[in-house]
Amino acid sequence: MTSDEPRPVVPTIRQVVLDTTEPRRLAEFYRGLFGLEYRDGDELPADGEPDPRGDDWLVLRPASGPTGLAFQKVDQLPASTWPDAGVPQQLHLDTTVTSVDELDAVHERALALGATLRLDRSGDDEEPLRVYADPSGHPFCVFVA
Repeated sequence: MTSDEPRPVVPTIRQVVLDTTEPRRLAEFYRGLFGLEYRDGDELPADGEPDPRGDDWLVLRPASGPTGLAFQKVDQLPASTWPDAGVPQQLHLDTTVTSVDELDAVHERALALGATLRLDRSGDDEEPLRVYADPSGHPFCVFVA
């Protein structure tokens, strides 16, 4: 593109949408892992109250920044079997921390929230990382960058 050509209009990524059979459960997992906040109206209902939004579509937003996560109800969702063949991952989230100590802290929190460790390269000198599956089976990476 030359300097006199108009800049193309490009969209901004607003959120990544994850299919799940349990929107509230998966939203709570990522809210706890990433410290995100519910969009107005999507918050947890009071104990014993119905949760119609939690059974359909929920949105989490970061305290600052444009990109959030959304959770869409589906009737069935085969969990990815990555790194084994069978059901491909199709999409995964790459997330970063700044040190191996932070990687270890996130590891403990991710497991406590319900993640499953799929791959551990935390001892790699060039790019320490771990790959997990969230409670719905979506893979996500945490690596030191």
